[in-house]
Amino acid sequence: MNSPGRRPTPLWRACILLIQCLTFGPGCAGDSPDPTRQAERDRMVSEQIISRGIKDQAVLAAMRRIPRHRFVPSFYSALAYNDSPLPIGHGQTISQPFVVALMSDALALKDAKKVLEIGTGSGYQAAVLAEIVPHVFTIEIVEPLATEAAKTLAELGYRNIHTRVGDGYQGWPEETPFDAIIVTASSEHVPQPLLDQLAVGGRLILPVGKAFQDAQELVLYRRTTDGYERTRLSLVRFVPLIRKDQSTKPDER
Repeated sequence: MNSPGRRPTPLWRACILLIQCLTFGPGCAGDSPDPTRQAERDRMVSEQIISRGIKDQAVLAAMRRIPRHRFVPSFYSALAYNDSPLPIGHGQTISQPFVVALMSDALALKDAKKVLEIGTGSGYQAAVLAEIVPHVFTIEIVEPLATEAAKTLAELGYRNIHTRVGDGYQGWPEETPFDAIIVTASSEHVPQPLLDQLAVGGRLILPVGKAFQDAQELVLYRRTTDGYERTRLSLVRFVPLIRKDQSTKPDER
């Protein structure tokens, strides 16, 4: 144990980081939540996710491990593991746990090395991805949200998440191709730049439909050597994918 006021030496610091990586997987999430919150996470995964058919063990393990309460405002902390979205400011919300699990599961990330997320929001979805794949690239157009998410992710020890403030419609062309792309905002059509940045065999998931309608279709695209395969998964409700030249004020993600 370090004496009061002493800082760990560089060697100790390196050892601590190594232990975190071995313990917490690719994302190296270093949070040590209290047992009560762990019990809440276990119950969330069991009752909200496994019970609805999600079987990907990597996704389930990530959601058991990640302290979701760290990604919501403190006054919503008690509700962090409920089966519902929660406001995170700037007209946005953190998606309900099942939707996060559903979208992550659909991407089939077992062999993925690099994933692109459009719409960082709270950073929770990026954390789930980072527990499974080596490299996550995430874009958020609302700068204060991007800043807060990056801060939270850094505090939790994630070093494999790359954040950017910008127009997600254009993707992240200099890092292509991506093994998977996830879009956490709805669009009336699939952005062509995102399709172009998907690797052959890769998957893209996004909500397709008009903004602010009762529901959009959650659609999965898989790139083949001949084009794209399209599969409709579920009905969802997301905020619209905002472009830099738009003034739409979203009310729910």
